[in-house]
Amino acid sequence: MKGVMRFGKKGKLSPWYIGPYRIAKRIGNVAYELELPQDLAAVHPVFHISMLKKCIGDPSLILPTESIKINDNLSYEEVPVQILDRQVRRLRTKDIASVKVLWRNQVVEEVTWEAEEDMKKRYPYLFESEENAD
Repeated sequence: MKGVMRFGKKGKLSPWYIGPYRIAKRIGNVAYELELPQDLAAVHPVFHISMLKKCIGDPSLILPTESIKINDNLSYEEVPVQILDRQVRRLRTKDIASVKVLWRNQVVEEVTWEAEEDMKKRYPYLFESEENAD
């Protein structure tokens, strides 16, 4: 099953497959109702076939739901680990500074480019070692 997680202000959507879950019944030609565990009771159990993936049976491809702590609003916190790079892009009359951030949630790490100004406001501790070096 493909889920969607929201990460704070950046509003990034990441597809993620969790499961496998048993199909309870077929609904029409393009939807299935799944038998979801109680901790996913807030999730509607009917999914379009485009949101489902055939279970291949490789345990390394399956993410156990117990390892992710999901909030009541079906989101979880992603924590920035460190700044990997910095770049300044020129847009006509304005310079925009961006930083490459290594993020960690409970299981996975990923890297994204974020506005430096926003990151300094939300996570000032990431820039302390950089300022001490100057």
